[in-house]
Amino acid sequence: MVVIREIDPHDAAKYVQLSKKLIAETKFMLHEPGEGPTSTQQQQDRIQNICQHPSQTILVAEIDQAFVGMAACFGGAYQRNRRTVNVVVGVIRMYWGQGVGSALLSNIETWALQHDIHRLELTVMTHNAGAIHLYEKMGFQTEGKRAESLFVGGEYVDEYSMAKLLPAEVQ
Repeated sequence: MVVIREIDPHDAAKYVQLSKKLIAETKFMLHEPGEGPTSTQQQQDRIQNICQHPSQTILVAEIDQAFVGMAACFGGAYQRNRRTVNVVVGVIRMYWGQGVGSALLSNIETWALQHDIHRLELTVMTHNAGAIHLYEKMGFQTEGKRAESLFVGGEYVDEYSMAKLLPAEVQ
């Protein structure tokens, strides 16, 4: 059974391992091997900073106490953009198609509603059919194509910009 929960700074070592595994097994993640926080201390500091920001979070998916996926939200720092978050999702390949991504996104939506977030947005490589299907199933809509926005494996890659609007009270 998959358990979805917010990350804790004490999870840093497990999160580093998850990140390394995600980067190693697919080219769909943004980072190349060795990029981003690679030490436990760097990751712990990053997690602490994220946990202190009201429009940011990382959720992890656990099966038998092992991390098998993650979803992160990074929201704006200003009054005008604080109700919008960028979403990043990663699931270990052997758990694709088993509901882990759906559970992560559903929990991100619950978190967002609790934090007065109105817009979830993400980008996805145009050839990542599995992720596009997941995002569409979860209510995300394609807003446009970002031509040659990434350089992966010696080639330029296009991305779709996708978003989902949530009900929110305007204050």
